[in-house]
Amino acid sequence: MIHKKIVYLTIALALSLVSTAQQTPAPKQQKSVLIINAKAHIGNGTVLDNSAIGFKNGKIDLVSNDKNIAVSNYETVIDAKGKEVYPGFIAPNSTLGLVEIDAVKSSDDESEIGTYNPHVRSLIAYTADSKVIETVRPNGILMAQITPRGGIISGTSSIVQLDAWHWSDAVIKENDGIHMEFPSSFKRSGSWFEPGTIEANKEYTNQIQEINTFFTNAKAYNTTPAKERNLIFEATKGLFNGEQTLFIHAGEEKQMIDAIQLAKNNGIEKIVIVGGYEAHKIGNYLKNNHIGVLLKRVHEMPENDDDDIDLPFKLAKLLTDQGVLVGLENSGSHERMGTRNLPFLAGTCVAYGLGKEQALQLITSNTAKILGIDTFCGTLEVGKDATLFISEGDALDMRTNKLTTAFIQGRSISLETHQTKLNDRYKTKFNQK
Repeated sequence: MIHKKIVYLTIALALSLVSTAQQTPAPKQQKSVLIINAKAHIGNGTVLDNSAIGFKNGKIDLVSNDKNIAVSNYETVIDAKGKEVYPGFIAPNSTLGLVEIDAVKSSDDESEIGTYNPHVRSLIAYTADSKVIETVRPNGILMAQITPRGGIISGTSSIVQLDAWHWSDAVIKENDGIHMEFPSSFKRSGSWFEPGTIEANKEYTNQIQEINTFFTNAKAYNTTPAKERNLIFEATKGLFNGEQTLFIHAGEEKQMIDAIQLAKNNGIEKIVIVGGYEAHKIGNYLKNNHIGVLLKRVHEMPENDDDDIDLPFKLAKLLTDQGVLVGLENSGSHERMGTRNLPFLAGTCVAYGLGKEQALQLITSNTAKILGIDTFCGTLEVGKDATLFISEGDALDMRTNKLTTAFIQGRSISLETHQTKLNDRYKTKFNQK
């Protein structure tokens, strides 16, 4: 009976959280907006110290450093003197909206049964009014790549903006890529508190052969007439005609090389490495093959005994110096709640060698290029979506990242969260301003 009560209370809590979810999505932009006098970080390495950023109908139509802008051309003028403007940050390889409470199975929809699931579309499981989503927007994360988990072929991801009623309203690029968890060439025993041994994965060769057989059959299905419809193979068509990217989740040097070679042997050209812990060892190989890397969360301990203690912190710098296109992701433990810390991961990369504007590119223009959405977002440029925000200070520094205003496709969105409500409530209780 006690166990049943705990289950009922947990479900009730989950329903309560969902029923009081994020703020009402903002309506379509009606009035034109001009932001003046702010320091604008364009997202491509350029900084305008005294900028004018204008947008109408959800699109940027003015980016200037000219002080003599005709403000009368815009219906709403925001004087952001002393503040900073940034393009909206992008969270790739994210499970935002797929899991609400880990302990409540009915709210967990991040993985599917089976090993090869390219036909599983994470987008239709995405909950646009997730309570967690509203917690990431106040730090500037305004877009995310919603990505499934599990199996060898986990499924298909899609990219969304984070202020919507429903997944159909949220999507900005549907079915952008298919995600593969490539097997490791080694097996590790033990746990985080009691390290074990590392030994060769004796099944590695057989596992690679199995994956190769899957892609060979999938390619044959999509290039020759089939007698019977196969939804699994059909879902991989975009990999072979260049419409989709294969995101290979791998970290070891040998693992990445084997995975890339397997993909290329099967005619897959658009490839991205996700994780990439040892990517710096094959930087030239990645650069020559035009393969970008979405680095795993840099706030981690080194994985190997002989690694530099600060290796995770300086990986972005090492890869950037080798000419590799690099972005940051935040998968792992507490990944959804930790998504809000994405800008501070970039800030850590500044402390370990990258320039501030280079670090900003890790979560804006670089990620947009890797995800194939750079034609309409990732930087503050004329013609692109007006997805941006104003901060009181440096958005990569947790001490000064304080958003005052944010826009998604020109819509002024709410930055209120459950936490801000509690903050206001208890300030009132203790008579604080």
